[in-house]
Amino acid sequence: MIPSQRARFDIPREIAYLNCAYMSPLSHEVMAALARGAAMKARPWTLTIPDFYDMPDAARARFARLVNAEAEGVALVPSASYGVETAARNVPLGKGRRIVLLADQFPSHVYPWRRRARETGAEVVTVAPPPGEAATEAVLAAIDESCAVAALPNVLWTTGAFIDLAAVRRRCDEVGAALVLDLTQSAGAMITDFAAIRPDFAAVAAYKWMMGPYATGFLYVAPERRDGEPLEEGWIGRKGSRNFAGLVAYTDEYEPGATRFDMGERANFALLPGLVAALDMLLGWGAADVEETLADRTRRLGAALAAMGLDVMKEAARGPHFLTAKLPAGAPEDLLAQLAAQGVHLSVRGGSLRITPHLWCDGEDEARFLDALKAAL
Repeated sequence: MIPSQRARFDIPREIAYLNCAYMSPLSHEVMAALARGAAMKARPWTLTIPDFYDMPDAARARFARLVNAEAEGVALVPSASYGVETAARNVPLGKGRRIVLLADQFPSHVYPWRRRARETGAEVVTVAPPPGEAATEAVLAAIDESCAVAALPNVLWTTGAFIDLAAVRRRCDEVGAALVLDLTQSAGAMITDFAAIRPDFAAVAAYKWMMGPYATGFLYVAPERRDGEPLEEGWIGRKGSRNFAGLVAYTDEYEPGATRFDMGERANFALLPGLVAALDMLLGWGAADVEETLADRTRRLGAALAAMGLDVMKEAARGPHFLTAKLPAGAPEDLLAQLAAQGVHLSVRGGSLRITPHLWCDGEDEARFLDALKAAL
């Protein structure tokens, strides 16, 4: 178990922040790195050619370690939607082919597939798991020989409903389907092993469970997909780009690996140092220990909520870092405002409380939350 890491964050004692699925706070280390990075642009004459490459490569290498993948398969993107859009443009589709999605999936992982279905004649199939249950079996049942791509999360952002992605990968292999993932609500908070999952594409926005700055993220691209078409035809992913004096010697050759899929201006001097600092923090904690610690906290909170009479999603059905409880009849419409007035911050999604604590939380935060909820209900 990892002890409380509250001292690493600027969270006042009177605040119980249980809303990491909305957005994580930035640690003191990340804030300091962001300040150092922003200062680089204040004196541009000090920037050198390696500055355009070293920090992006450091970020992709650390993310690769976090998900057990090779760094050359990692691209830098500004958002999950950028990564999903890249994937959607590089997965062959056509009439009679199906795109399997999860019901209530985050919109960024829905709209690109709807558009591609209209363009190609493919069909979007939305899978709704039984209420309160994990989604794995329902997803597996929907993947057949007509499936071109399963486009899924690891946990559903509204309820935390869990999908066994290794099992989905095996089923996709059986029918020849691609697996495209948005792991924004899971990577960093639970063990994520790309050697076992083998996604074709996997996008992650870093501002939630990865503890990074907003507008930073990653796209993993499988080896067989790395000769695809990027969203942007930038210069820095091209062969020989380090020779700034020779950039007008245009070439159609890309650097090897997934760097062709990098966003423009990937060497974001202000943000990337903070992203690297966040990844160092996560790697220092270790994904297995983070998962175990968060699972223990959500388990304890879940038992307390059940004792209050709330309908809590069972542990086996959800991600270990997510806890959801259905709001009882008669719950006040301004419940979140009442809780916030007591210093308690969380979300309501789909008629349920979504409680997503992290390592900055401790027993005092738990007590503050439970006392405020009891008073409000």
